Amino acid sequence: MKNRKQLGLVRAWTLVAAGLAATVCAADDGLRIATWNISNYSGGRQSSLNSSIYGSFEGRSMSPDVLVCQEILSQSAVNQLLGILNAAPGSPGDWSAGQFINGPDTDNAVFYRNTRVSYLGVTVLPADGTSGAPRDVNRYDFSIVGYDNVSTHLALYSTHMKAGSGSSDQARRLIEARKIRDNAETLDPAVNIMVLGDFNIQSSTQAAYQEMTGFQSNNDGRFADPINTPGSWNNSFTYRFVHTQDPSGAGGMDDRHDQILIDPALGDGVGLEYRGLFGTPYSNSTWNDPNHSYRSWGNDGTSFDVALKVIGNTMVGPEIAQALKTIASGGGHLPVFLDLTLPGKIAADVSIDLGPIPFGSVIQETFDVGNGGDVGLWGDTGIGDINYTLEADPGVTVPVGVFSDAAGGALNTHTLDADLASNPAGGSVSSEIRIMSNDVDTPVHVIAVTGTIVGCHVADFVTPFGTLDFFDVLAFLDAFANGEPEAELTGEGTHDFFDVQLFLSTFSAGCP
Repeated sequence: MKNRKQLGLVRAWTLVAAGLAATVCAADDGLRIATWNISNYSGGRQSSLNSSIYGSFEGRSMSPDVLVCQEILSQSAVNQLLGILNAAPGSPGDWSAGQFINGPDTDNAVFYRNTRVSYLGVTVLPADGTSGAPRDVNRYDFSIVGYDNVSTHLALYSTHMKAGSGSSDQARRLIEARKIRDNAETLDPAVNIMVLGDFNIQSSTQAAYQEMTGFQSNNDGRFADPINTPGSWNNSFTYRFVHTQDPSGAGGMDDRHDQILIDPALGDGVGLEYRGLFGTPYSNSTWNDPNHSYRSWGNDGTSFDVALKVIGNTMVGPEIAQALKTIASGGGHLPVFLDLTLPGKIAADVSIDLGPIPFGSVIQETFDVGNGGDVGLWGDTGIGDINYTLEADPGVTVPVGVFSDAAGGALNTHTLDADLASNPAGGSVSSEIRIMSNDVDTPVHVIAVTGTIVGCHVADFVTPFGTLDFFDVLAFLDAFANGEPEAELTGEGTHDFFDVQLFLSTFSAGCP
């Protein structure tokens, strides 16, 4: 939603998402958000979890930065899963867990890499036995390391809605969806909202799904499907690449129960962004859709109405596929994830010292501007471009236009022209260059330009006739020919052509 962010230079500098067509990011590129109904988890399953989460096949790994789980049974289960995440081969070992709330039935839990996001807290939207909502919804709030603006904050709603396809089941899911949307509408419109989990929804036409994704009088709480794949998902071959249930049971893979719906602002081309072509329908011919980072992890599309394919699984290979299938034993689910691209960060000097400046001169100086996004943390493909324009105070001229820079490379070099003819000799230069960019934290970066105008080089030789003329030049040349110290103007210690040149430049500028 365009009104969910402070957009600044939206129309001038929006990078069309079509330029960001993406295969699945490398594990360290961008921010990966995952959801997983982990099937009545009370602990254990270490080997299968290691393979599912940090196993790698042909360079692909789940490797999330935030993992939102459903069907967690206890604090002990949270502690065990946290330990597994930190000890798994390939893990960076920087995992923490959000506060666990023990509600009715099974519960939600969130795990996150503390070097990438900061946990701000949890809000519980409680189950209501009288209205039929069977489980709590938990909203987990995060900020992103290295970013301050609220437009980079995340509010993640974890839900496990009522199962079943009957009218009473749908009515209970509608109650749950309304709770989520009503709460989302109370948040700062700049905060990025997501709803993740096991929706148990069979079709996009059902009331609960329409409640979350439809237009209403207040659209600050609206969610969108980043892969724009509406339809009747249950038992439909068309949607085989996005099915998540059931990878282990006799019924096979035939439902898109598990989803991530996101803030439409994450697809507007500004700031924090979904990695991919937001709103482009997901491929119905390949799991490896280059337009999306969204994946049903483990589903290569060959398991429609049968258990998840293990041998020959082209997405994750046999080891990871078997681990996912084992964890889902008894009617479970596959995880779903997507990637976010971080906003670029402006990088530029804070000051330029022009030093001693000959009176009346026009001088040039270079300065660098570009993208200072933290590629060590987010990867060079996990950070969006910096787009900017330049302006300066009178007397300093900078290039005109819209400039862009990707993260991880050399900065752009620009040249300023400082026309200081009107500045008095002996005075100081105090000016500034302003960089207006799509940096969400520093939309205007100021470079202070300073210097000192050195003497006019004519005053010592002015004849008493009241005007600058040929006789003043003769006075200088006489002093120069005789090696008089006042005729050595450049400070180099010798009388040479450069002293003459400096005298004539200030003389022609009319220095008194």
